[in-house]
Formats: sequence, C-alpha cells, structure tokens
Amino acid sequence: MTFIQMLIIAVVQGITEFLPISSSGHLILISVFTGFEDQGPMIDIAVHVGSLLAIIAYFFKDVMGLARGGFASVGIGTAPAERRLFWWIVLGTIPAVIFGFAIKLGFLDAFVESVFGLQVGTEGLMDALRITDLIAVNLIVYGILLGLADHFGKEDKTFEQMTWRDGLIVGAAQALALIPGTSRSGVTMTAARFLGYGRFEAARFSFLLSIPAVAGAGVLIIPDLLEAESALLIEALITGVMTFVAAFATMAFLMNFLKRASMMVFVLYRVAMGCVLLYFF
Repeated sequence: MTFIQMLIIAVVQGITEFLPISSSGHLILISVFTGFEDQGPMIDIAVHVGSLLAIIAYFFKDVMGLARGGFASVGIGTAPAERRLFWWIVLGTIPAVIFGFAIKLGFLDAFVESVFGLQVGTEGLMDALRITDLIAVNLIVYGILLGLADHFGKEDKTFEQMTWRDGLIVGAAQALALIPGTSRSGVTMTAARFLGYGRFEAARFSFLLSIPAVAGAGVLIIPDLLEAESALLIEALITGVMTFVAAFATMAFLMNFLKRASMMVFVLYRVAMGCVLLYFF
C-alpha cells in the first residue's frame, strides 16, 4: 500500500469517525472512487485505534472519571457519580456486543437473505453488507433521522443526568452502526438528541461510548497482528498515527462547532452523498 493511500485512509477516517456521516461507509467508498484495493480489516482496525487514542487524549478528564468509577465499582475508592456513569457506559456497550457476535456467528444470515435478498457468502454477513447501494440508503435514512432529532429534540439533559434507560437506548442505537453507512457517532447522537440531550452532551456521550467498542475491535484482531508480516504492521502503525492527528483535530472542531450551530450541514451532506451514490451506482 502506498503512502498516498495510507494518508487518504487516515484523513478520511480521522474526519468521518467523529462527524456524523459514517466512517465505515467512507472507508469502503475509498476503493470505489480511487481505484485502490480494499485496505483490509487490519488497516480498518488500525485507523479505529488511532481514533480511540484521540478520544482518550481529548476527553482525558472524562476518561479518568470513568476509570475512577470503574475502580469504585470494585470497592477501590468512592466516586458515586462516576461509578454510575461507568455502568451506563458498560450497559450501553452490551447491545453492540450482542449484535456483533450474532453477526460473527452467522445467526442473522438466514434472516438477511430471506428478508433483504442479500446473498451471504463464505466471507460472512459483514462482507455482504459492504455494498454501495445499502451505504447510500443508510446515509439518507439515518441522515433524515438525525435532522429530525436535532430539530425537535429538547436540550434539557446533561451527561451527568443520564439514566440506565437512556444509556441502554443509546447503546442499542450504537449496535446499528455495525451496518455500513449508518455512522456510529451519527446514530448515537440521534438517539441522544431524541432523548433530550443537547448537541454537545450528545456528542460527548457518543464519543465516550465508543471507547469500549473500538477497544474490543482492536483486541479481536490481536491474533491477526501476531501473524502479520512486518511490512503490514508498519503500514498499520503509520496509518494509525496519521489517523490520530486527523481525528484529534476533527474532534476539537466538532465539539466547538456544536456549541453554536445545528447538525443540519451534516444532514444535507449525508442526503446529497446518498443521492449521488444511488444515481451513479
């Protein structure tokens, strides 16, 4: 893989992971528009780990608070507020874990084949879902839902006021992001806005909720990393570092942007991009 391809992948991931416009969809479409070969799952995980480190760096204070909550949950220290939020993050992660294992173990293959007419081959359901027209439809549908949530959603809740019910609902929404074109940040922000959280608070919880999900994806690929060639490991490392830089800058921009503007620009982008993809493909 050339340096230009690694740079494009890193910049696209760093920007789209935190903007509610679908990072996985854009990563898949890189090969469609540039002619590059698909970068493969290891590079996908590398860029997500770079994004994860950017989240930890940007929200370091919140991450340390959640760590205190985790320790308090096992009797080390007392931090009731942080402990509650820690468990809401854990609770919100469970739906994505269940959905992810259901996909990986093939439990949903027959359902998808009979209802949606997709042929699930030997590569599994996730490979079958990496098709351009599905990405386009998801960009449009979930973009419209984001617009509705942002327009009609109240802004009377803060991150610290979250309940177990809200954490579970946002977590269930996150599980949908396993389908390309949905956008993990977009669908979780949509759920949080419908629940009455402000834009800044919705983005804050969305990013913190992504930490265990992305970390888990990184752990699953460790066996592949141990067997990978040194050249591929170097490519993954370089791409991950560049992703970290792009992701941190994008996150800083988005969090400041959401303090003074709506999400409508992202809604319009998603709908426009989805329509273009449907027209050409």
